[in-house]
Amino acid sequence: MLKQRVITAVFLIAGFLLLLFNTDPLWFSIAVVPIVMLAGWEWCNLSANKSALGKFLYLSVLFVCLAGCALWLGLFDSLAVSRGQYLALLASVLWALIFLWIQGYPSSAIIWSAKPVLALLGLLLLTSTWLAIALIVHQPQGQWLLLLAVAVVALADVGGYVAGNLFGRHKLAPVVSPGKTWEGFFGGLFCQLLLIILLTVFMPMPVSLTALALLVIPVSLYSVLGDLFESMLKRHQGVKDSSQILPGHGGVLDRIDGLMAALPLFILLYLLLSPF
Repeated sequence: MLKQRVITAVFLIAGFLLLLFNTDPLWFSIAVVPIVMLAGWEWCNLSANKSALGKFLYLSVLFVCLAGCALWLGLFDSLAVSRGQYLALLASVLWALIFLWIQGYPSSAIIWSAKPVLALLGLLLLTSTWLAIALIVHQPQGQWLLLLAVAVVALADVGGYVAGNLFGRHKLAPVVSPGKTWEGFFGGLFCQLLLIILLTVFMPMPVSLTALALLVIPVSLYSVLGDLFESMLKRHQGVKDSSQILPGHGGVLDRIDGLMAALPLFILLYLLLSPF
């Protein structure tokens, strides 16, 4: 299982880096659309929309949302960053509301577990994730910015996994995700501190330590929120993974849950803090 997980991870990382650094921002944004659509197909399973017709209709609406968002932002002409910033703010506020649902689970399920609510949530969250990716890669040095955002989420995940397995004793959210611990949570934060120090020391241009901390730490916390939210959905539906499309990793949603929460906040904070 571990070998399969590592092999899949290597291919995913290599494919991501090749695509990121060998396509321009527009084509990278377009190339991400099929991945978002796959995540939408998995979302149908988590929202109990299992019929072929239901999935087709849902994915059609999702595609229209992505296309409409691209046109409204002026992706093919002159990117309206201010519009994107506004939508990123709305997405970040929605994730703050989701945090309250996680805290209140299982009682909170009465609010969000209805099929229409879950369907709408999926459209909003997946569209805002794609929007954030498009905005990030269209910034100056956008490829490196997106790599930084992904690294923050990955370090939160890896640091949490390692520290949780080595030292984990106190449950972080036992009702939602029994495997996550406070020790793992702080292990992920420790990795973020190391990342901030390394960036401050080795970046070719001067970078404010305070600005980096204001960017990295909240994004890291939101990535944990995204992970917990998907865990809550899976627990509510009684499934282990969103699908089995990625050997050893489950589904696309299982890999991007942290990114879904983190990326809108990342671009929002970056635009507010720039220039560093």
